Amino acid sequence: MDDITVFGDSFSDCLSNLENVLIRCKEKILVLNWEKCQFMVTSGIVLGHIVSHKGIEVDKSKLDLIANLPIPNTVKEIRSFLGHAGFYRRFIQNFSAIARPLNNLLEKDAKFDWNYACQEAFEKLITMLTSTPVMQPPNWSVPFEIMCDAREAKEKTRSLLLSATQAEL
Repeated sequence: MDDITVFGDSFSDCLSNLENVLIRCKEKILVLNWEKCQFMVTSGIVLGHIVSHKGIEVDKSKLDLIANLPIPNTVKEIRSFLGHAGFYRRFIQNFSAIARPLNNLLEKDAKFDWNYACQEAFEKLITMLTSTPVMQPPNWSVPFEIMCDAREAKEKTRSLLLSATQAEL
């Protein structure tokens, strides 16, 4: 397990939340890589967000990079942008529909025509990536789902995301 974040409003809450996560990991037979674990840190960067006593904030350095991205001029640049933005697709409602004009430029034998729809899609994705928090702490009082990204190998879980929004229940 490479990435797991547990926090609370107090030391006691943090320990309680950690216990809950470890219990769920054990129930789901998820193995943690203890060499990469850090405990009781006051802040950290997770999915481009700074998690601290202030709450969850977007990393300002990432915001500036994303906000100042130049308009893609080639298929390769569009593919790169969509690849990076796609990492957050599960957090952006209607991501596929928003990105459709850009994806259309990736089709085989498609003419590269950066039109109004492409510009609008690019700007909307930039806005969503820089203004919407993509993380929120789980609501421990309701059931939630543990989602794992294990593309490299079945035995190695690369990241753990806790999803606890009421809309999903």
